[in-house]
Amino acid sequence: MFNPFKAMGDLKDFQQKAQAMQHALAQEEVTIERNGVKIVMSGDQKVRSIEVDGVLENRIAEAFAEAIKKTQEIAARKLLQMQDQG
Repeated sequence: MFNPFKAMGDLKDFQQKAQAMQHALAQEEVTIERNGVKIVMSGDQKVRSIEVDGVLENRIAEAFAEAIKKTQEIAARKLLQMQDQG
């Protein structure tokens, strides 16, 4: 028999694990340097900084961060649509 309380506990456990993973990823950092461009991002895909020829470019970093956020929103929407159809 289906136990809704166990399912709720499983969901809570999954959410806690997802939050722990997200926190762990946020602590990671990747730095890429190519052709005078340096990008620093966290493991959870947040742009920390962008430099071009040694000059910090906040406008580029902000635009890039917004683009990443929008693509993540699209991916989340598509996932929800797939779940609703399934």
